[in-house]
Amino acid sequence: MTGSDLEDAYRDCRRIAARDGRTFYLATRLLPPQRRPGIHALYAFARQVDDVVDVRTGNRPWADVAADLDRVQARLEDPSASAGLTQSWTPVFVALRDTIARHDIPLDYFWAFLDSMRMDVPGTARYRNRYPTMADLRGYMYGSAAVIGLQVLPILGTVVPLDEARAPAAALGEAFQLTNFLRDVGEDLDRDRIYLPADELAAFGVTEDLLRDGRCRGVTEPPVRAALAHLVAVNRSIYRDAARGIPMLEPRVRPGIAAAHRLYGGILDEIAACDYDILGRRVVVPRRRRAAVAAGALAKGAAVAAARR
Repeated sequence: MTGSDLEDAYRDCRRIAARDGRTFYLATRLLPPQRRPGIHALYAFARQVDDVVDVRTGNRPWADVAADLDRVQARLEDPSASAGLTQSWTPVFVALRDTIARHDIPLDYFWAFLDSMRMDVPGTARYRNRYPTMADLRGYMYGSAAVIGLQVLPILGTVVPLDEARAPAAALGEAFQLTNFLRDVGEDLDRDRIYLPADELAAFGVTEDLLRDGRCRGVTEPPVRAALAHLVAVNRSIYRDAARGIPMLEPRVRPGIAAAHRLYGGILDEIAACDYDILGRRVVVPRRRRAAVAAGALAKGAAVAAARR
């Protein structure tokens, strides 16, 4: 493979990140340029796997979706095992394998990620679309999100031994994922998934019927709002755990990661601002706030870079 081929592969991954992950992509733009390609490769891989599960064409059988996940794992294990995957996967795997090799990222993280994705596929041995407890949900989020933080960590670099930074890095991935689940309760219901823990909802008198009725009417009843407020507080505590890791990172990357922390945490602020009335809407961080956070991070990043010259 030529250097040009590898550059093209990374460029394709960057396009996927820019197209499908607005908040994520904005945060990566705040990182030093040499750190971005590996992050884009990891995102593009996760995005395409997620699309295999969530963006089925027509009535494609779930067995075919499960088979595609197996093919993805087989190709990670053996680059020549490309049968059954579309051409769009080629640049993603090229960039991903280079990223894994450059930064010595354990493949176990990718196996855990694929196992969590199988939990979203009906008919697989791992399938589940309800989570009785937070411990059950965290088992899912380890593979779907915490390992993403662990994959990213060696690319960002640390000023402490890598082992010390792993727990907050995993917490950041988990915090982002739980924020997505809180924002997307209604959309997940439409796919017959409830990620929020049943026992946490039941403590506030929230049943599945109450959620479905609210989704149908576009109304979030008071018990649901109370449960969401509680889970937002839980989510904020995970963000606090994650924040401990930012000073452990290389100084030049801290502003970008701090910005991502603030931008995703800002989704929780928007949920609270609408009084947790989210079953009939999808909350987003306003563009002006995203721009303000980005501008602040850029200024801090420039100051750090200047100080290191």
